[in-house]
This record gives sequence, structure tokens and C-alpha cells, in this order.
Amino acid sequence: MLTRRHIRVKVLQSVYAYNQSENPKIDTQEKFLLYSIDQMLDLYLLLLQLFVALQEQADNYLLISQKKHLATVSEKNPSRVFVDNKLIQVIANNTTFSDVIKKKNLNYWSLDGEYVNIILKELRQLEWYETYLSIKETTFKEDQDFVTKVFKEVIAPNDKLYDYLEDKRLTWVDDFPIVNTAIVKMLGKLSEKNASSLLVPNLYKNDEDREYALQLFRKVILNEDKLNAQIEGKTPNWDQDRIADVDLIILKMGIAEFLYFPSIPVRATINEYLEVSKEYSTPKSSIFVNGILDKIVKEFEEEGKLNKIGRGLQ
Repeated sequence: MLTRRHIRVKVLQSVYAYNQSENPKIDTQEKFLLYSIDQMLDLYLLLLQLFVALQEQADNYLLISQKKHLATVSEKNPSRVFVDNKLIQVIANNTTFSDVIKKKNLNYWSLDGEYVNIILKELRQLEWYETYLSIKETTFKEDQDFVTKVFKEVIAPNDKLYDYLEDKRLTWVDDFPIVNTAIVKMLGKLSEKNASSLLVPNLYKNDEDREYALQLFRKVILNEDKLNAQIEGKTPNWDQDRIADVDLIILKMGIAEFLYFPSIPVRATINEYLEVSKEYSTPKSSIFVNGILDKIVKEFEEEGKLNKIGRGLQ
């Protein structure tokens, strides 16, 4: 589920937290780095579980409406299109998914059902929701498209839900956009056949990615003086203490990849940190970062410091 860019962002946050700490301990921050990465999977699972909770609450609402003393015709014979949504039932009926939810104690929606109700109320006010309910019998593709639309247009942008998640776990604030993108992609591929692997994905692509996160963090922290020395003199109009903290960390991470990760291509490193700087630093940071890293690469090439192998040469 994680890409190398996600990992770089997490390492950036951990280095920043380490630098801001009054009594920094590398082992402690390293453990928190891994913990914060693990929390991404919890958020992913929780947001998928929200669909199941929505369907259950909608079904309960129909039962209550049918029992009204003066129930209308539509309340007595309501549309069951949403409560029978085939894609949500794939999620609800998958034992691998439900077992992980239980194991991780992610039963948040049963405890905080008011947030499920907030989403459901917003959904009921939408014209396209009523149009969906008017379909007599939906296909799996129609159900799939509907669920994706609900997530993109109702769940993901909901401010109250965002505030709730932020209160639950602070690390989720930065994870939210990343996890949202992963869920939208997953919903378009989900079926009964691949449900277990997609609903409960491996967090890391492989063991190398987990090791990469740890090594990148350690290389930046343990080689602070060496990395700072590489930056000195490359910013003639800026003293180091005037460079934004995030930009300085991004530069150090890029240089660390040049020096200590021979299998990562130079251009891949630069491109990745340009994108990270665009999202997590100032508007002009990407131009600044690009200029400094390009200058350092040229210097390293002239001095024979780049020890790249294979694709790393490109």
C-alpha cells in the first residue's frame, strides 16, 4: 500500500520531530516512525468499515420507518438498493477484513455512531443518492461506482469526520490524503475474488521498503554534520539558519540518498523530493530544493562521490 514517497514523508516528519525534541532519542523516534506508518493501515481499515456501518445504520433506519404508526407508502415499501449494495456486502462479509477489525479493536463506529449518522444525513440530501435508490435492480458495477462516489464526494471531504479522526490519532492528519487515494484506487478493483488481499493489504511492498524507512531516518540523523557540510556554500543568498526547517531536512534526505542508497537513481531522488517539497513546504521550496540538489549532484559527479549501481546511474 505504501509507496516510497509515503515513506519519505513519514521519515521527514520523524526527523522534524526528532530535531524539535528537547531530549531527542534516536531509538524512541525510530519506534514512533514505525508506529506512525502502521497507523496508516488502521485508518485505511476504519474508513472501509465506515461503509459497513453506513449500510447497517441505513437498514436499521428502514426498519424503524416501517414500524411507524402512520408510515407512508414509501416508508412501508422502501428501496433496499443501498442496504443491499453488493460491493459493501463484499466488505462486510469478508472474514479476513472482519477479523482484523476485531483484532485491532477498530469498532469505533459502534461507539461513535453519530458520525455515521452525519454522513448518512448528508447522503440523503443528495439528488444522485435518490436517483440511485430509484434503480430497481443494480449491477455490481453500478454499486461499485456509487460507493466510490460516496467516498470521494461525501466521506473524504467531510470536515466533521476529519476533525473526529484528528482527535482520535494525530498521525492520521497527514495520512488522510494518502489513504483516501489508496481507497479510491482499491474500490475500483474490488471483487469477491480479490477481497482479502485488497481489503487488508500489506503495508509495505516488501521488507526492503521497511528497512529503507529505518535506514533513511538513521542516515539523516547520524550524519547530521556531514550533510550540513554539503549544503554550506550552496546557498549564497541564504544562511542555513534562514532556510526553512522542512526544506533543510528535505535537502539532507536527498543528499543522504545520493551518498548512501546506491540503488536509487539520482533523478528519482530529486523528482520525489520536489514533489514532497511542493506538498509539505513553502510555494517556492521546490525551485530552491531542485537548484541545490542539482548543484550537489554535479559536484558529487565531478568528485566521484556518487556510488550508484544499475538503474541508480540514471
